[in-house]
Amino acid sequence: MKINDLLKKTVGLDLEKSNPSTAKKIEKSDVGSPSTESVTLSPLAAQLKSLEANVASTEVFDSAKVDAIKSAISSGKFTVDSEKVASGLIETVKDLLNTRKS
Repeated sequence: MKINDLLKKTVGLDLEKSNPSTAKKIEKSDVGSPSTESVTLSPLAAQLKSLEANVASTEVFDSAKVDAIKSAISSGKFTVDSEKVASGLIETVKDLLNTRKS
């Protein structure tokens, strides 16, 4: 599992559907100040806030799996599958090379 897989699985931002005409206007007036400041938020801002909430509520790692690995290491029963590690490394390098070519 790659680190970025977590973000790919969450709700993505739909950049193409962002429409400034549907943006919310928020107005704030300062007490004692006759001027009014306004801020315009696009729908993309709401999507970003939703994505942030989803990521914040998701666990970063599986604590039960980490505890099991710690236990296996301390008891000397933990083994590393070198073929699996090598395959993962090769796939990561391929992904990096393909990303740079695009």
